Amino acid sequence: MSSGEEGVQEEVGYLSLQHAGVLVDDVERSLKFYTQVLGMKDESHMRAFVGCGDSQIHLMQLPSLDPKVGRPEHGGRDRHVAVTVGDLTPLLKRLEKHGVAYTMSKSGRRAAFCRDVDSNAIEFVEEKS
Repeated sequence: MSSGEEGVQEEVGYLSLQHAGVLVDDVERSLKFYTQVLGMKDESHMRAFVGCGDSQIHLMQLPSLDPKVGRPEHGGRDRHVAVTVGDLTPLLKRLEKHGVAYTMSKSGRRAAFCRDVDSNAIEFVEEKS
């Protein structure tokens, strides 16, 4: 420890998750999915970012070592990004309109999982205010 005092720990003061990065094959195709299907805001300036409230998802066009086939159908059993929504119903309607398969949370809470066009799992958790 740099303070010289063993066992003394300062609070870090975490505020929120600023952004999460997901690997994609085609940034333009992924931007369309996140903005047109999921309804997130395109916040790309120099790179591909989509906004979800105060946080962002960074769409990174890089090679992925993860297989796209053989992933669990239910995204809650795979690595995933979780996003909070005020009402899940409009999102579920958007997914259905665009033919995107989703599963509801197995825990009993109001949450749904889907996969993007690159098989990345996304969780949407409803938190009514």
